[in-house]
Amino acid sequence: MTVETQSKARLSQITSDKQLTFIKLAVLSMAAILSFATRLFSVLRFESVIHEFDPYFNYRTTRYLTEEGFYNFHNWFDDRAWYPLGRIIGGTIYPGLMVTSATLYNIMQFLNITIDIRNVCVFLAPFFSSLTTIVTYLLTKELKDEGAGLVAAAMIAIVPGYISRSVAGSYDNEGIAIFCMLLTYYFWIKAVNTGTILWATLTALAYFYMVSSWGGYVFLINLIPLHVLALMLLGRFSARVYVAYSTLYCVGTVLSMQISFVGFQPVQSSEHMLALGVFGLCQLYAFADYLRYHLSPANFELLFKALLTTLLATLGTAVVVLTVTGKISPWTGRFYSLLDPSYAKNNIPIIASVSEHQPTSWSSFYFDLQVLVFLFPAGLYFCFAKLTDANIFIILYGVLSIYFAGVMVRLMLVLAPVMCIVSGVAASSLLSLHVKDIEPKVEKPDKKKKHENNLVFRSEVGAIFVCVLGCLLVSYVFHCTWVTSEAYSSPSIVLSARAHDGARIIFDDFREAYTWLKMNTPEDSKVMSWWDYGYQITAMANRTVIVDNNTWNNTHISRVGQAMASSEEHAYEIMRELDVDYVLVIFGGLVGYSSDDINKFLWMVRIGGSTDRGAHIKEADYYTGSGEFRVDAHGSPAAQLPHVQDELLQVRPRLHRGRSTTRLRPRTRRGNRKQRL
Repeated sequence: MTVETQSKARLSQITSDKQLTFIKLAVLSMAAILSFATRLFSVLRFESVIHEFDPYFNYRTTRYLTEEGFYNFHNWFDDRAWYPLGRIIGGTIYPGLMVTSATLYNIMQFLNITIDIRNVCVFLAPFFSSLTTIVTYLLTKELKDEGAGLVAAAMIAIVPGYISRSVAGSYDNEGIAIFCMLLTYYFWIKAVNTGTILWATLTALAYFYMVSSWGGYVFLINLIPLHVLALMLLGRFSARVYVAYSTLYCVGTVLSMQISFVGFQPVQSSEHMLALGVFGLCQLYAFADYLRYHLSPANFELLFKALLTTLLATLGTAVVVLTVTGKISPWTGRFYSLLDPSYAKNNIPIIASVSEHQPTSWSSFYFDLQVLVFLFPAGLYFCFAKLTDANIFIILYGVLSIYFAGVMVRLMLVLAPVMCIVSGVAASSLLSLHVKDIEPKVEKPDKKKKHENNLVFRSEVGAIFVCVLGCLLVSYVFHCTWVTSEAYSSPSIVLSARAHDGARIIFDDFREAYTWLKMNTPEDSKVMSWWDYGYQITAMANRTVIVDNNTWNNTHISRVGQAMASSEEHAYEIMRELDVDYVLVIFGGLVGYSSDDINKFLWMVRIGGSTDRGAHIKEADYYTGSGEFRVDAHGSPAAQLPHVQDELLQVRPRLHRGRSTTRLRPRTRRGNRKQRL
């Protein structure tokens, strides 16, 4: 071969590599753009509006941060919440979401890009979903190859299980937490594969970002120690793993303790003890290797048994003493619910009353994951077939997240990324396997490959399989787009319905009711409602609330539940005790709104009767003899509300289609009249 021919071949190879790189960048860029664009249905259909309940608190605190600065934000005492107790904001939140939004807002202001902080909050989750797509590609590439990474990136861009918490307007912690979680996992895999302090330190920094953003970091800081423990049991523990985990634990723990809401929990709470125990085990393992190298086998075995027995006895005694004395705090109710799904229902009704804490139905898995449910087992098979340190980690992540997602529907969000990653591995492996069979190479007969070449219609079988898998992936795209548009792009603050002629009807009653409160009530008014609406009342009406969505005080919420569930006379006494001026009640009977307070009334009864002062409230009293719960004339005497329904119908012009704000005490300002509940 001449020099000119070699030069042309090399140039052709370089051109081919550049084209392949361009195609990969194009596919990844399109996946990131699609990830952002598919989350904008709600903005196009309604307007740039914050969704749900918790995001309104996050928006309010972010706005305060941008206006007052971080120092005032960190020391902010909110007297609009939990009257008369109030709330210390800086020490009771994960500030990562607010700081991220404020930082992006200040950067755009520095660049003279005019934008309102509300729009930054609305579009933050779609923006981070694009970054999540890129991180998913990098993580999956570490597990298998670039092809699997591109497939996984395309899958996570539109998977409903992730979109449900990251659409435009869903300004909640999970919007950036999933990006932080996958980034931490990517850096962890790189640290394990390389054994360098640099990657381990980057893992600790990503973990710190995760801790500052979401309480779900506890899942992460337990999964990584489980991975290290599994590597020990499988005989795959090495110096690389030791350096990676020791650096991560030391640096990550110190950084996480800088978050006021976390404080000393990493060294005191039961949820973090696994990480501490595995860290100590790593030191023992490394020390044992050192002794094995310097001692004879007989002396090493004798010394090792003596040290192990002494250390286990000392550790067990220390754990018992610290637990009894309260130095190590017990598991919280939400974490107990993950281990025992019936715990919250039987012991803490305030946790069980939250819809996202309910167990996941089988149909929800298919609804949120579709074809990924079937590709996931195949992906696990390919991971087991080529068992590496990284594959062991992703197997643990997948199996554990499936269990936790089944226990609590909210954790479907944690399951969705690993389903995309493992399914991407499966789809890429299957396509690579069968695409080669579509156009088989012509080779000379070989006795060793005689059996392999005897397969009839090998090319046709490969083509059929590729077509079937392609159809499944196309159906996945259509399913995800439909679910995103119809199920996850409707803000609860603005409701919509279809008329008989197919026209869309918009119900903007919530914002109208909150505006009415803001414009027609004194600024120092105290509003009592069920805790679901507390954040929205504070953010949109700028009025003081008795309870809100930060359900930290079960006794206070129980008192509100007792007022809601008691007779008119007793309820009035409780409201006067709480210094209530107005009561906000949601009634959806006129328009068929099923999430009104009547639908939530049994939870008010259960929570109201869960404390000593509400012991007289029995749930059984609110059922009929046949076990039905009704509030009409055929219901039980305790549950009958016909007089309330009559009043709601009589004050129809002031209801905003079912949102009633009832005045409890006379005022001289604005000409308000006294009404009884």
